[in-house]
Amino acid sequence: MTSPMWFHLVKGKESAAPELVLPTEYRECVAPTSYMRTLHMDLLNEWRDDVVRNGDRVHVAPDGKQYDKSLSRTCMNCHSNKTEFCDRCHDYAAVKPYCWECHVEPREIP
Repeated sequence: MTSPMWFHLVKGKESAAPELVLPTEYRECVAPTSYMRTLHMDLLNEWRDDVVRNGDRVHVAPDGKQYDKSLSRTCMNCHSNKTEFCDRCHDYAAVKPYCWECHVEPREIP
């Protein structure tokens, strides 16, 4: 029953979640931050299915504002630096999203 203690001693201290720089020109997202931090992939999968299978391209946010259901034209407007925004959290969480198998990966300008 001492395995958590040994694991902590061997592994060292736990790493902190990445601090992300949020866009200053936009004040709101298509969903609340708490939802987007943990469930944004669910939203993107729902959008994909709605657009591809049903032709439904309009997302109505909880505040009534309408957005285009598009990773490239909506999400990437605010979160345009994939390396600094997307990759930092995905690397921290050890997940390999498949967004860029279909979408054109944004290229950062040095």
